[in-house]
Amino acid sequence: MLLAIDVGNTNTLFAVHDGQDFVAQWRCATQPQRTADEYFVWLDALMKHTGLDPKGITDVVVSSVVPRVLFNLRVFSQRYFDTRALVVGRDDCELGIDVRVDPGTQVGADRLVNTVGAFRLYGGDLIVVDFGTATTFDVVGADGAYEGGVIAPGVNLSLEALHMAAAALPHIDVTKPAQVVGQNTVACMQSGIFWGYVGLVEGICQRIAEERDRRMQVIGTGGLSTLFAQGTKALDIIDTDLTIHGLVHINETNRGRNHE
Repeated sequence: MLLAIDVGNTNTLFAVHDGQDFVAQWRCATQPQRTADEYFVWLDALMKHTGLDPKGITDVVVSSVVPRVLFNLRVFSQRYFDTRALVVGRDDCELGIDVRVDPGTQVGADRLVNTVGAFRLYGGDLIVVDFGTATTFDVVGADGAYEGGVIAPGVNLSLEALHMAAAALPHIDVTKPAQVVGQNTVACMQSGIFWGYVGLVEGICQRIAEERDRRMQVIGTGGLSTLFAQGTKALDIIDTDLTIHGLVHINETNRGRNHE
């Protein structure tokens, strides 16, 4: 069995893949100070609760946008599963795709993993829109290569900035408003965030397609993708598991390397 770990700025996803499908997924808050032993105590209890034997884990693959967590996750993998974690972004991890960016540019591991997953599942000429801590737009070429993208502030980050800059504005939940024009402060903020980000998605995806002069299929991922899909037809496919599918494919590409 494969343990795929996707470390985001806010949450970390642990998913177990049995070679055919994902059999379990759990999330925890991303905390760089968490030790290898703490990871195992937490995961061991959840796996046993689900009826899974931790001894069945044979491979571990990790994607992280928080470098400080990697050491403890690598210790966790070696100590408790007797396997060397395959870490996306390291020189010994083959992606199976080209990365076409300016020399010296470092691309976030999550964006590369999304590219691999999207190409394997949906082919090329894609735009992957990931609604995470940042809202990212990544272009997948016809041959599956990563060809650059766009980074915008994430939805919750924008809400937090709005509250911090204007103390009179409250914290709100992100939801689709009943109408565009709000008649109270909360409704006005919800409309600005929801329809503002719908406009962002539609506008950037349209400009990318025009710049490339061809139809680009748009894949939405991330926790808020299902919400924003309610307000636009710009998102052709919603796949909230895109990143962990990408991790599975990367592990297949590198099969055997984490036991060397």
